[in-house]
Amino acid sequence: MRRLFIHSKLLILFFCTAFLSLCTTISSTAKAQKLYNPIPLTLGSEISDILSEKDIPTGQGGFARDYIITLTAGDQVAIDLTSTSFDAIVSLISEDGSTVAENDDGPDGNTNSLLFSRVTKTGNYIVRVRAFGETGVGPFTLKVTRLRPVP
Repeated sequence: MRRLFIHSKLLILFFCTAFLSLCTTISSTAKAQKLYNPIPLTLGSEISDILSEKDIPTGQGGFARDYIITLTAGDQVAIDLTSTSFDAIVSLISEDGSTVAENDDGPDGNTNSLLFSRVTKTGNYIVRVRAFGETGVGPFTLKVTRLRPVP
């Protein structure tokens, strides 16, 4: 009888350990999936957001914030990034991670960014907002517009 009691205790201990291990694995997987979640962005929308030290480290001392947008082959887009807090850089990045286009300063010579690009392949793209150099955080406005050809 004592042996059955000990065997039952060991079996319960085994199942509890297996259950805790499973819960830890699920929790770790959920955290890993949340590690990189670009913010959805739609054509024609204008958003106001804040670049902060909690965003993606660039490896150059600064930070970046990513947005995901679906674009269609043939789309011509204008991406307008403005900030009074930092020297803005905007990048358009394809699904394979390559940079399609990037702009540091707008055409009027200020530190805002205005990027024009023609999309050659339908898919999801990343619009990356970051500051030039090692410092730069604060509020910004981002707008992605589809340019229509003149009839």
